[in-house]
Amino acid sequence: MILPVVAYGNPVLRKIGENITPSHPDLSKLISDMWDTLYNSNGVGLAAPQINKPIRLFIVDTLQIVEGFDDEDRKKYPGEVAIKQVFINAQKLEETGEEWAYNEGCLSIPKVREDIYRPKLVRMKYLNENFEETIAEFHGITARVIQHEYDHIEGKLFIDYISPLKKRLIKKKLDDIMYGKVKVDYKMLFNR
Repeated sequence: MILPVVAYGNPVLRKIGENITPSHPDLSKLISDMWDTLYNSNGVGLAAPQINKPIRLFIVDTLQIVEGFDDEDRKKYPGEVAIKQVFINAQKLEETGEEWAYNEGCLSIPKVREDIYRPKLVRMKYLNENFEETIAEFHGITARVIQHEYDHIEGKLFIDYISPLKKRLIKKKLDDIMYGKVKVDYKMLFNR
């Protein structure tokens, strides 16, 4: 089932998510619905707060990005490995490597994109959908998507990384999103 994506301004996007257990109600259905919602909105990652659930759950699928690489991208991101993964109760263990800019966007903040600097590598500890613990290191584009989604379960948004001046310049766009004055081709939950 496709769920509405929560728009910028909803307080759930600023909450730190709560850990969940294997007995979380209808967890497998929730994860399935999140995949449906992600693909319907042409995203590469989706966190539970974005569907109005303040829990520590997010999903990432970087296959479409990596498969779409041209020769220049392959040189820029050598050895990039695409993933399709569920992250439950994730903890960021370490971020390393040179920070690099990438033009990020967010399903909860449509039609706003900004260059955001993030470290090249991230080491994560998380549970998969079977509640098996994993510790893994990710790099490049995949690390960036994971860092972005991890921020969501920590109550942070990508626009928190931009300068106050840039934030003032996009204030009107943010206000329009908050009040539903933006058109997207996926379901959204606005704060009207």
